[in-house]
Amino acid sequence: MKENRRCSLNQFMEGLIRRNPHEPEFQQAVDEVAADILPFIDDKYEYRKAMVLERLTEADRVIVFRVTWVDDEGYVRANRGYRVQQNNSIGPYKGGIRFHRNLTLDTLKFLAFEQTLKNSLTGLPMGGAKGGANFNPKDKSDDEVLRFCQSFMIELSRHIGPNVDIPAGDIGVGAREISYMFAQYKRINNEFSGVITGKGISFGGSMIRTEATGYGCVYFMEDMLKENGSSFEGKTALVSGAGNVAQFTAEKIIELGGKVLTLSDSSGFIHDSEGITKEKLDYVKDLKNVRRGRIAEYADEFDVTFYEGKKPWDIPAELAFPCATQNEISAGDARKLIENGCIAVAEGANMPTVKEGVDLFIGEKILYAPSKAANAGGVAVSGLEMTQNSMRMSWSREELDNHLRVIMRDIHAKCVDYGREKDGYINYRKGANIAGFLKVADAMVACGPT
Repeated sequence: MKENRRCSLNQFMEGLIRRNPHEPEFQQAVDEVAADILPFIDDKYEYRKAMVLERLTEADRVIVFRVTWVDDEGYVRANRGYRVQQNNSIGPYKGGIRFHRNLTLDTLKFLAFEQTLKNSLTGLPMGGAKGGANFNPKDKSDDEVLRFCQSFMIELSRHIGPNVDIPAGDIGVGAREISYMFAQYKRINNEFSGVITGKGISFGGSMIRTEATGYGCVYFMEDMLKENGSSFEGKTALVSGAGNVAQFTAEKIIELGGKVLTLSDSSGFIHDSEGITKEKLDYVKDLKNVRRGRIAEYADEFDVTFYEGKKPWDIPAELAFPCATQNEISAGDARKLIENGCIAVAEGANMPTVKEGVDLFIGEKILYAPSKAANAGGVAVSGLEMTQNSMRMSWSREELDNHLRVIMRDIHAKCVDYGREKDGYINYRKGANIAGFLKVADAMVACGPT
């Protein structure tokens, strides 16, 4: 490549789309990063010569396999399993396993790409990966989930290990599924190792892992507000979702003096104008984690409004925390949030805002924390679980929460360093993209064309 050879965003994306057709989520994730990275490396010949961004968007390997299992009626069932091992330049592959009936390779490629930069931001030695299966655990018995997880791990075990690839949980994969898969790996390989994170406390798990993504998201928002001379005290907040991330996002907001107005699930959302208290949140935890009910039951229990089939972004509030799923905030939703006085958004879910929505937030100088920075708390504590497993020890809840707080503060500082514009506005998207890219890029350049 000649030194004056440069690639525009359009040229770069045309090539990526040609190589990855019919994968809109992956294309969206790469476009969002490339828009910031290409101008940044324009005068950095070593990154362009090494084709770092091009290589970073090609997974090291994509593994696709059949998962055959037997249901409770004795019928043989088959699903498709995946593992996308994106990049291990700075450490072994690390990323969750997702079980969802509509899971596609497109989704996993976007998640693995994002995971690579997110893991880099934590400062811990972890590469990026993601995996899962088009399996729905919600309507299955415990025995069916057990048989599926055991079959899934028979194949996955060939490709993972404590120094190779360390999966964790994600949507549809909680403590039950992690336990089944960890036990099967142990059985197959005749070893007890930290090959999976999110394990139970009694067999190598880490305190606050369940809370980490939600807590970390709120810590990042706290740092953004502090950077702008503000705090949570008295501020209203919209939270989407009602699962693990949403629950602990709401919990920490309440603890820091904020007022949570909404929670949601796939059926709609509740609006509690009086604010969700700790006692009400305990009800939600029992509803979603134990009884596996719908958020509409909260509306009946506490006499509040339930909006069927809708998302909460029309409700006026100062802060927004999308914690449900990707692309849940449309351009119209983003515009409505801005019109209603929203001053800051922190993404608890992965890529929950469409590109046009992100552009609106940044264009209007809204404080916007992208998911690769704001929701890095989960994988950060997973990385700390890996450390504890390697050391054959465990830390207390307080110690881990302190570690998490320091990591999120460091991520915020990196975003500020690389994201501050000439007018003083902090473009956290640009800051996160550049800071996450640099560590991986330097390792790739140092190691040569591997």
